[in-house]
Amino acid sequence: MKRLLSLLLCLFAAPALARDAGQAALAEHNEAMFRQLQDVHGLSDRQMQDIRGIFARSGYAGQGNPLITKHPDTPLQCSQKLAQQQVDYANPQFEKICGGKYMAPLYDPKSGRIEDARVCIDQFEFPDIPCAYPVVWVRAREAAEICAAEGKRMCDAHEWEGACQGELDAPDYRFDLAQGVSADAAVSRMRAAHNRVHAGDKRWSYGPEYERGVCATGSFKTPGCPGGGWNLCGSNTYPAGDFPACRSPLGVYDLNGNAAEHMNLPFAPAQMASRGSRELGYTEMKGSWFIFDTYRAHEDWCRWRAPYWHGSRVMDAHSHENYHLGFRCCKDLD
Repeated sequence: MKRLLSLLLCLFAAPALARDAGQAALAEHNEAMFRQLQDVHGLSDRQMQDIRGIFARSGYAGQGNPLITKHPDTPLQCSQKLAQQQVDYANPQFEKICGGKYMAPLYDPKSGRIEDARVCIDQFEFPDIPCAYPVVWVRAREAAEICAAEGKRMCDAHEWEGACQGELDAPDYRFDLAQGVSADAAVSRMRAAHNRVHAGDKRWSYGPEYERGVCATGSFKTPGCPGGGWNLCGSNTYPAGDFPACRSPLGVYDLNGNAAEHMNLPFAPAQMASRGSRELGYTEMKGSWFIFDTYRAHEDWCRWRAPYWHGSRVMDAHSHENYHLGFRCCKDLD
């Protein structure tokens, strides 16, 4: 009887012990990432204090559960590969316009000049550092808060789409279709109208046809991963920028592959981040993730808008998080 009780206690205690060990390792990994973040982006101690607080409250945000995550490439391998290919992501013109490293100006080359851009977007997924793994297990609210702590903001859906397509169009949200219906119905109606308009000019960040091997889409899923779970699903991502050809015409990377990304989908002008809203709208998942060469779970062309998967308000304290879901930020220019 005592043996049976001991066995049962071990079975019940094992998941908690694994979770605690994973989070202890995560805290150590996050601290190294925080130091790199401050060094590369020149953030103040106060900004870092705010960012550390957001990660601490989350308990899971980071570059994946270190105990089960298996990255296909290391940061060192990424750096060596870029050096061999003579790839340098430093861009003095972008940095001058955007006022910071690793951001790209958003504009429409057909009707404007790069110098006239009024908004910039991170070239890589947060922490927006070449050869660093993207942050995942982050809720939409936490992503918005981290962007704000950096002096940036969450992007609206059309801004991410413009970065991917290579031309920033005017906002095209059919707010009239969101009136008087549930959030699920509003997304369904708005996305159907939007996707019909853009189905004829579909493209991926790198070109007009989907191609295997161009982006960070050749990784693997943890065996037994059912679709989510901190102790079940490794965030088997590549380092940011590991695939230099995965580049949009505006110089933005990893929009396809690596981590999917939180964005803001407004149902009204007052919910548009690009118009200064802090209330924000509803969650929109952009891009694709690291196993898409073998498992294309959904469409991922640039202007495609997703169904109301795990939908909520962006600022909902319980908005969705997962092992393959990250974010990048936008920044308004004076």
